[in-house]
Amino acid sequence: MKVGIVVPYSWSYWGGVGEHVELKVEALRKLGIETRTIIGHDPPGSFTRVLHPRHGRHGRPPPDVIPVGRSVIVPANGALPNIVLSPSTPLKVKRALRQERFDVLHLHEPMTPAICTSALAYADVPVVATFHAHGNLAWNTIGKPVWGFLMDRIDHRIAVTEAARESAARWFPGDYELIPNGVLMPPEADPAGRENRIVFVGRHDPRKGMPVLLRAWPEIHRRTGARLRIVGADPLMVRLALSRLGVDAESIDPLGFLDQDALTDELLAAKALVAPSLGGESFGMVLTRAFACATPVVASDIAGYRDVMTDETGVLVPPGEPVALAEAVTSLLADEPRRERYGAAARKLALERYAWDDIARRLAATYERLT
Repeated sequence: MKVGIVVPYSWSYWGGVGEHVELKVEALRKLGIETRTIIGHDPPGSFTRVLHPRHGRHGRPPPDVIPVGRSVIVPANGALPNIVLSPSTPLKVKRALRQERFDVLHLHEPMTPAICTSALAYADVPVVATFHAHGNLAWNTIGKPVWGFLMDRIDHRIAVTEAARESAARWFPGDYELIPNGVLMPPEADPAGRENRIVFVGRHDPRKGMPVLLRAWPEIHRRTGARLRIVGADPLMVRLALSRLGVDAESIDPLGFLDQDALTDELLAAKALVAPSLGGESFGMVLTRAFACATPVVASDIAGYRDVMTDETGVLVPPGEPVALAEAVTSLLADEPRRERYGAAARKLALERYAWDDIARRLAATYERLT
């Protein structure tokens, strides 16, 4: 079986959907399913630097990736995703579908132009669609009247959480199967023996709440002596935020984009992950990533995060409140037996709910049924 994975964003820039797709591709291959990923790509050069202030991976994509256009930053749902809107994209998508002769197409965020809507327009095989986003999804105000009819081309709908299902069904009523995002699972993870540091993983998008953590950081560092490792956000933007807030950067390490192995190493070494997002999160993918590494979490009490957090895996705090965040982090780091207990429970939860082997088998069964 040959499955085309269709993503409306750019391979060059890290994000939750891109990480989900790369891990899914690896899991499907273990089951003997051939895949190709149709996605954007921003090659190195001055034009890319003008369009994108953030750092990315601009080298040649792997052979299984089919690039179909450059991306631009489009503010949406409190984030700054890199969406491909190149005029040449529809024809490139059409050509890829004709040449690859897929048995099934699996689209992610199917109502997003131009890659996904083009794939729906030209598809002549069964289509599976996964809905990730949570929130008002206000772009559908324009999208639904213009290309909403393409939803009829979708044969099976998936939502990663109940929050994502509710958001999608508000615009496109119908049946949605709940299949969570899988997570990269290191072979071993011990919550004990960690270095005195915490990790933030996320872009510098407003909804990720990095300024909330930075405002809380002086108190956290004063009481714990820990270091803060910031992954994903552009180091320059981190330094600008620190300067604007008047926060000393001495105990903060802006690491920028990290590959999967390096991110795993960071999470395996840290005492906790802090996720102070303000809202708009459909699935706590960074949370489950930490769970897989036996790393407990302090996260905002928001929809999406509540769907994956339990009382045994970490602490939820009111979003946007630095004082509450600082108290939760310092209390967790001050109680090592509790922190290790949370970490062990988090690892157990990840193995039970978010292992890619089980999720890939569910997806493969759906593909088989549709073909």
